[in-house]
Amino acid sequence: MDVDMDFKGIITGGLCWNELTKKRMSQPLALENFGYKVYSQNDEDGIIQEIFRRIGTETKEFIEFGVQDGLECNSHYLLHQGWHGLWLEGDSGACTQIGHKFRPVIKDGRLKAVNAFITRENIEALILKNRNSHNDGTSPDFLSIDIDGNDWYVWNAIKALKPRVVCIEYNGKFPPDYNWKQAYNSRHIWDGSDWQGASLKAMEVLGREKGYVLVGTNLTGINAFFVREDLFSKEKFLNCVTAEELYNPTRMDLHFAAPGHAARYCLIGQQENKGVLNYFDSINEYKKSRKKERKEKIIKAYKKRILNGGR
Repeated sequence: MDVDMDFKGIITGGLCWNELTKKRMSQPLALENFGYKVYSQNDEDGIIQEIFRRIGTETKEFIEFGVQDGLECNSHYLLHQGWHGLWLEGDSGACTQIGHKFRPVIKDGRLKAVNAFITRENIEALILKNRNSHNDGTSPDFLSIDIDGNDWYVWNAIKALKPRVVCIEYNGKFPPDYNWKQAYNSRHIWDGSDWQGASLKAMEVLGREKGYVLVGTNLTGINAFFVREDLFSKEKFLNCVTAEELYNPTRMDLHFAAPGHAARYCLIGQQENKGVLNYFDSINEYKKSRKKERKEKIIKAYKKRILNGGR
């Protein structure tokens, strides 16, 4: 078999998937051709830009779950372009970081970050409670779901909103004809194993039931992209909408990092923000040093007590 040298050494899922990707990318409308990284984890930023170039925007509002500290997520770059929206993050420490690092856009009302552990039982209430009031019942343009586990169940539970575009993580280790999803557990936290998420076929079937068309996946085999069916046309997207036709396996050794230019700050309103960050970083360093001092003091006292026979 003639193996595409661009994917030399990447055989996860079988070399046949590399041939499928190569054939698909020979077509001008293939979304993989437009992928690039600004602040996304991989090449999602470019694909998101291209999808909206084809279908347009209405509200320029995003909702994203599982953003960690916000520096590497699918809507950070949208903030640079004047979008507004809501972030939901289960880690309280990460939310504190967001509050400092994204202070300018939080202050001007373009971003709201909420600390909440997401389940299928609470997701819709969280969204409806925390969206900006000026949205007047309209649906956001973009929804991004990346919670490393119950993604399928959470998307299924969202009934009140019909975003124009949905980006959702899938488990790329499973081949595209296999319909699998993890059993639901409201307390699930990803442990780094393959017990997470759902296969691309499971996402495709759910999307179709919710009125969405699968239009592509990214090269690293992590995220799937859906467009609302009333916005889909064969002139704008590939004439293939199934997992079998649009699958990319998880390619662990394919990276879209920018060496030497890692995201550490929010660069929007940077003159004000950098000063806040320097203060915040210095406070963190101070707390770390104090914690280390206290730990060393306790160990020293414990050793002294042992030497004195427990007294």
